[in-house]
Amino acid sequence: MKKTLLVLGATGQVGAQVLRLALADDRVGRVVAPTRRPLSAREAFGPRLENPVVDFESLPGQADWWRADAAICALGTTMRLAGSREAFARVDRDYVVESARRARAAGTPAFGLNSSLGADPASRNFYLRIKGEAERDVAGLGFESLTIVRPSLLEAARRPDFRPGEAAGLLVARLLGPLVPRRYRPVRTEAVARALLEAALRAEPGTRFIESGSLGRG
Repeated sequence: MKKTLLVLGATGQVGAQVLRLALADDRVGRVVAPTRRPLSAREAFGPRLENPVVDFESLPGQADWWRADAAICALGTTMRLAGSREAFARVDRDYVVESARRARAAGTPAFGLNSSLGADPASRNFYLRIKGEAERDVAGLGFESLTIVRPSLLEAARRPDFRPGEAAGLLVARLLGPLVPRRYRPVRTEAVARALLEAALRAEPGTRFIESGSLGRG
């Protein structure tokens, strides 16, 4: 039986790749991708895609599309785009957890979360602490199957937003090449998306972490 997949964060680099891969996968019969604004050229994705427009500050609690066979969350922003620590935490932790809570309450059994290498709720690094808090809170919701992917620097063909720190990190990683430990090497967004999609569709019981070093680059 073909599965229904809920994709959160479909306008971002990883989320857009998840959406593309899911719609090309014969195992998926329906994809629901709630976004703040309608996806551009969404008609080109075909009838399998539903694109409800939502306000993540006041998510609908009773929408039937919260119930899916699996949900994948790639919601996230940057400190520069968010403008403050509070706004960053609101997106990368609160939006993530609230979306997961609604999906779980509706009966969605499997959840995949795009997080970060080094995520830790006890970290002194603000970014890694927020990512760790999101992981911890989602894990507490009781999904039957939970997969958390922790990529290092993301390497994409192009980004809609320029990220100076990430660009510098990618440059250093390319210059040093094999000298960089595998877990810190850049990974392609498609590799992250594939890992999330496969885990969601398999929905193996329990909680598992996929660390950056096992993702590869392709």
